[in-house]
Amino acid sequence: MTGQDPILLELHAAALSDMKATRPKNLDRALRYQAEDIAGAEHIASSAVFLGALAVATKDDPLVTMWEQALRTWDSEVGPSWSSSEMNSSARRSDAYELLGIGSALQEHLRELVPVMAGEKPVVISDEFDPWYKGNAHHGRPFYWPSYRKLLEDKGWTPDAVTGLDAASDAVVSRLSDPTREEAYQSKGLVVGYVQSGKTANFTGVIAKAVDAGYRLVIVLGGTLNLLRGQTQRRLDMELVGRENIVRNGGEFESDYADDRAWIEDGFVSFGAYPSTLGGFDIVRMTTRDDDYKSLLHGIVALEFEKSEPTKPLYDAHNLHRSNARLMVVKKNKTVLAKLVKDLSKIRTPLNEIPVLIVDDESDEASVNVRDLRKPNAERTAINQKISDLLKLLPRSQYVGYTATPFANVFIDPSDSEDIFPKDFIVSLPEPEGYMGVNAFHDAGSDIPLTERTVVNSNEKAHVRDVPADDDDSALREAIDAFVLAGAIKMYREDNGYKAKTFEHHTMLIHESMRMADHRELLVKTKRLWFDSGYVGPAGRERLRKLFDNDFAAVSKARADGYPVPSSFDDIAPFIGPTVHNIGGNENPVIVVNGDRDIETGVADFDKRRIWKILIGGQKLSRGFTVEGLTVSYFRRAPGAAATLMQMGRWFGFREGYRDLVRLYLGRSETLGRREVDLLDAFEAICLDEARFRDELSRYADPGEGKAQITPAQVPPLVYQHLPWLPPVARTKMFNARLAEISSAGDWQEVRAYPTKSADIRHNFNVWAPLLERVRPDLVELAAVDPNSGRTERLSAFVAPISAQAALDAFERTLWLRDDTFLPHLEFLRRATAERKIDDWLVVAPQHTAQEQSASISSDVRYSWFARDYRSDTGQTLGAVSSTHHRPALLRIAGNTAIDGRPETERLAIPRRGVIALFPVVTAENRDRLVVSDSFNPGETIMAFAFAAPTSARDTDGTVIRFTTIDASKGASPIIDATLK
Repeated sequence: MTGQDPILLELHAAALSDMKATRPKNLDRALRYQAEDIAGAEHIASSAVFLGALAVATKDDPLVTMWEQALRTWDSEVGPSWSSSEMNSSARRSDAYELLGIGSALQEHLRELVPVMAGEKPVVISDEFDPWYKGNAHHGRPFYWPSYRKLLEDKGWTPDAVTGLDAASDAVVSRLSDPTREEAYQSKGLVVGYVQSGKTANFTGVIAKAVDAGYRLVIVLGGTLNLLRGQTQRRLDMELVGRENIVRNGGEFESDYADDRAWIEDGFVSFGAYPSTLGGFDIVRMTTRDDDYKSLLHGIVALEFEKSEPTKPLYDAHNLHRSNARLMVVKKNKTVLAKLVKDLSKIRTPLNEIPVLIVDDESDEASVNVRDLRKPNAERTAINQKISDLLKLLPRSQYVGYTATPFANVFIDPSDSEDIFPKDFIVSLPEPEGYMGVNAFHDAGSDIPLTERTVVNSNEKAHVRDVPADDDDSALREAIDAFVLAGAIKMYREDNGYKAKTFEHHTMLIHESMRMADHRELLVKTKRLWFDSGYVGPAGRERLRKLFDNDFAAVSKARADGYPVPSSFDDIAPFIGPTVHNIGGNENPVIVVNGDRDIETGVADFDKRRIWKILIGGQKLSRGFTVEGLTVSYFRRAPGAAATLMQMGRWFGFREGYRDLVRLYLGRSETLGRREVDLLDAFEAICLDEARFRDELSRYADPGEGKAQITPAQVPPLVYQHLPWLPPVARTKMFNARLAEISSAGDWQEVRAYPTKSADIRHNFNVWAPLLERVRPDLVELAAVDPNSGRTERLSAFVAPISAQAALDAFERTLWLRDDTFLPHLEFLRRATAERKIDDWLVVAPQHTAQEQSASISSDVRYSWFARDYRSDTGQTLGAVSSTHHRPALLRIAGNTAIDGRPETERLAIPRRGVIALFPVVTAENRDRLVVSDSFNPGETIMAFAFAAPTSARDTDGTVIRFTTIDASKGASPIIDATLK
């Protein structure tokens, strides 16, 4: 009896169907009960027969697949009545086994064939969907996913890692449309990973399962560079497509991989014969390693899909699983995509019958439209338009974007049906085991005092080294020394029994600029430092000895994770010479990768040869491309957006066997415009931004079974910004973003878009005039040191405290030129007040030293007014209302600075107190009437104000700004479901 026997399959299907509707039940009783209605089943209705079938079964046998569905359903059930154990735990699985009443031998077989999906699961935000995908090709025999899973196991992936990928790819495929569905549906989703974290493995798994299930055209948008497209093509060919599909009718030596070491050494997956002869189906490649999609006659013919039953549509199961699949890896290039769109429109197969999967690698780059279509005569950007054309041309196409920097994607207008907003699902992948990401280089959240941090308890101390702003090349020289030293330690480890494929490549990356002219200078400088290094002489050896003693020895002792650690420099000294030879062989230690043919001194093709080199690069090495064996990075470029900075972090990734050797030489004082920025602080801020984003996704995650808590288009504001100068993405990708909250505690804030209608001006005057009249008539002399200029600034003012709620009421009632003008500040003030982070506010009415420019409201008290006018460039917003001398003392009262002011200022500086400065503003056309009347006209006096919330209201994680997305179908309203707030 085997797991393929049709009667056994029918029997177990019936028993499991009954159980899944309720709970796990005694297996022997359930089988005997179902056997009464199935002819010939009586003699096999026992757990003993089941055990015998499992003893010879593979993971892909139908019987195992059936039980996998049942066990995984029970494992992940939310709050079942039959178990109090945590979902997806060994304890939960044991509870199920106990109810099934099966013996230890049967349990052991099931654990091996269907392991518990332990570890962190992907987080899913999903619209409701039909869970058609059951973890296997439900219309045919699974072929490419089992092959890929076995390849991962053979590569040394742990069972948890494989089952984790299985679960994550299931989460994506199950939310695509059923390829055999009669009614066409186009699903769009986004998968969020980490930089250099194995996203390609996830989408390879997704493609394998999708083609097994019936998707017959797979289009992978493989970045904007030939380098990245070729790398993606090779990876898919090697691990998924296989030798037989690559060669097809040609010979082994006619393959485009004939010169590839992995091809020569049988590193490409092989099935032993054409998949179509083994019960599967073939994959026809429409692109090769070196050739992008080309518009050729034979290309058009190759796109024609086979139909075994011409009267039925291609998506009918009878046709779908007898047709070959087509795969192409296409560069995101307008011309290439235009050829593809043109060719698809010519084929005879009706396009509305073809199940298509579009995988967009690095989907936030080039794919996103950066033009505001709400503006007159606006058009989509070229590549976004071509992707839109593909989606319109192929109604059964499914779009899945992959990125580590998703903010541009979630800022897309959800109502734009032709764009790529992930309307159906967002899947956030967990950080993989063994991955070195942002957290591995930072101490964000550490409560260890700075003076007590060491290489043992501090990631920064272990891995990050400063590059001073006035560096005289000494930091770059040290970085190169560290690269040599790390290479020697790798060779020492190999000599002491540790053999690692990860040591095949050993690289250092220098990234200072995107400009090719700068790369030329860097090439000259780096070569000069290399050839002057003296590694074979006493001076160079002494430098390496000191670097080992003062740096590497302590870090490796604390963080080597059991790998061989040299006890002294003398242990690795014999490997210095071979390391220098490996790097500097042929007098060429440096590879420049930037597309400038004149200075590309080598090709960074990690597939064709072993590379131990220093790499200099810009764009080509800052997005998607994997720099193998990267151990030392020298980075000094200040970017304009968080997404750009993250993608430059090529030092993120898997570093098996040499985590302790990784060094990041980082500019701590780089210039961005007129601002000096600390890149380490910038990366830490990104780490916090990412963590908040992923936490928000977890908060609203889909619990499974297609029952959505919330759809992607309803996600509350979840993009955060911790550094004011570092926006999440480039400004051109934020036209559809809206500020949802500005957490401005301790900062001076002026919003000057006051209404221009007389009735609205009068309304605001009536809101704030009562508060102005509450200030006492005795002048207070305030003063404090301006931390920027060092000068003591003085201010005469009337002051009076008001409650936090009274201030919030005034903020709430104030009208603005546009309804959303003040909303980001108001959201923060509401939250800070509700969380009792503000006790009260000090209302301050600054007064001129002379009383000529003053007027009264309803009493004898006179208040200074301020002559301000609308800016000529806007015509609607005022110019700056406050002056520099107003701010230092008031910021001191709000707790912004510790610099003491005058005693009166210090007396007013109470913790948890904010400051509101009121400025009655009179514009030019109304001043003469004010002078004559000597009293404020409510319809002509703009009651302007500035404020500084107390520093006590700051978020503990340092969040500064929160964004949301505008849904054009709802006007300018943010996407917030009030019931979720």
